[in-house]
Amino acid sequence: QVQLVESGGGLVQAGGSLRLSCGVSGRTFNLNALGWFRQAPGLEREFVAAISWNTITYYYSDSVKGRFTISRDNAKNTVFLQMNSLKPEDAAVYYCAANTDSSMWRPPYYYGMNYWGKGTLVTVSS
Repeated sequence: QVQLVESGGGLVQAGGSLRLSCGVSGRTFNLNALGWFRQAPGLEREFVAAISWNTITYYYSDSVKGRFTISRDNAKNTVFLQMNSLKPEDAAVYYCAANTDSSMWRPPYYYGMNYWGKGTLVTVSS
């Protein structure tokens, strides 16, 4: 089992920044990748960014590339999502998710995530 706990959401003005954190615990030796997804009201959950745990490869959706940065702190078993130049359309509940099966790790990534956090709400005012 892998446990994921998100934090760092909140209200920010358009153009501002937020940093989300995802604390990872449990059977972390099984991790293949960790990712961030988001879901706005009435919309499907969508991929935002991910990092492969062993090869340190980064993945970003086109909608956030150049504005968001995913990173990790190995010592603290934490993954971060630095979000800059936020737009109203970035508002959503952001979820941290883990993949522990490399055979399932492929776009669109959602179906390969087998552990999920409960999410943290990001609100962007215009």
